[in-house]
Amino acid sequence: MNVLHISAECFPIAKVGGLADVVGALPKYQKEIGVNSNVVMPYYNNKFTANNSFDLIYENAIALGHDYYNFKILKLKDSTLGFDLFCIDVPNLVYKEYVYSNDDTKRFLAFQIAALDWLLTLNEQPNIIHVHDHHTGLIPFMVQECHKYAALKNIPTVLTIHNAQYQGWFSHDSVNLIPPFDFSKVGLLDWKGIINPLAAAIKCAWKVTTVSPSYMEELKQGANGLESLLSHESAKCVGILNGIDWNVWNPETDKMLKQNFNHTNVITGKKGNKKYLCEKFKLAESKPLFAFIGRLVGEKGADLFPQIFEKALAENDISILLLGSGHKETEARLANINNKNYNSFIGYDESLAHVIYAGADFLLMPSRVEPCGLNQMYSLRYGTIPVVNAIGGLKDTIIDIKNDGFGICHNTVNVEEVTHAISRATEYYKNKKVFQKNVTKVMKINNSWSNSAQLYVNLYKSLQQTKK
Repeated sequence: MNVLHISAECFPIAKVGGLADVVGALPKYQKEIGVNSNVVMPYYNNKFTANNSFDLIYENAIALGHDYYNFKILKLKDSTLGFDLFCIDVPNLVYKEYVYSNDDTKRFLAFQIAALDWLLTLNEQPNIIHVHDHHTGLIPFMVQECHKYAALKNIPTVLTIHNAQYQGWFSHDSVNLIPPFDFSKVGLLDWKGIINPLAAAIKCAWKVTTVSPSYMEELKQGANGLESLLSHESAKCVGILNGIDWNVWNPETDKMLKQNFNHTNVITGKKGNKKYLCEKFKLAESKPLFAFIGRLVGEKGADLFPQIFEKALAENDISILLLGSGHKETEARLANINNKNYNSFIGYDESLAHVIYAGADFLLMPSRVEPCGLNQMYSLRYGTIPVVNAIGGLKDTIIDIKNDGFGICHNTVNVEEVTHAISRATEYYKNKKVFQKNVTKVMKINNSWSNSAQLYVNLYKSLQQTKK
């Protein structure tokens, strides 16, 4: 079986969020169970493309309305990714330093059209086309309805929704940018009077998955306007929990850490990384260290961080370290926290993130929306206890200590609830014997992609049987 993943992001080529981690890991694990799974993504002007060599395997031109753009298909040479990587270079549109910006409609339309034009030329076409989020959401529609792609019409398409809040909306005035189709089918593109690529993908894909079972159910209640559509299409929808790359996220071999460790020496290993963090950020090593890693946006509960941190620091003998960036007002308010037990790194640093996972005692995830969440899985892998709001994938992966579990959960995102969860964690930390036993236990929880990769393969096979 040949599976082609089409995505705007893929780790380590270009990463904005968890989408990149999924697309960079799932194909590799699918290969390990006998599926020829590869990736197509845009060719960006970034550090990865500058430092790696590519073979030119195809070139042509695409039409976007009345305009024509040359494009190339480039294949990564000497790949150590575990799968073949194909990048689509549209020099005048896609080849940018950024992944997302305000010109994304034309950029990602060009990317999707070029991908399908190339597929038409292949002697061996994929058995499954697996698209990810709205950036590739028009592909199921185009395969099904555009005249020029009639030869691809019988290839099953799978959509994975990583975050339904972003849908790629654009005006009907730009519908002529899509290759010609029977205009009586334009309703498949429309949702509430506007072209909605994510809605179109939900309507046209053979199967729709989300990145956790709980998130699938939550979307029927809150999906930024798509609730009724997802309920209507529920028969073809399924939640499959993401995994993490067990090899990349391995504290025993992780070259970014200051001290490597496994479950047998986790206490001393974490102590070495915590010592580095506390010295770097001038925090007391003796206090329990709470950390946040991620975007400073409302979905993550970050607008409440200044109040939460000030209250939690006043009520508990703890330290807090933050790594992230986002809403500028939140960044400014965080900068004004005047407490010697708090520090932050505004921005993102992958190496520092790894050390924080390894050195922190607790990871804070008071998310209002968390389709799956990978950070809590990374933290478990590194022996760090998650403190989470029990929604989406957090609900599916973290069990509270009061229920014989291994994390700290709360059920509402407000200053009082999150602060109370931090206080519970602080009390838990004081019982060193119990806490350290739990740290050792969580490192053994297997959240790798192995099981989820097989679930996707089973889904692909069911589509192949339906096709026959």
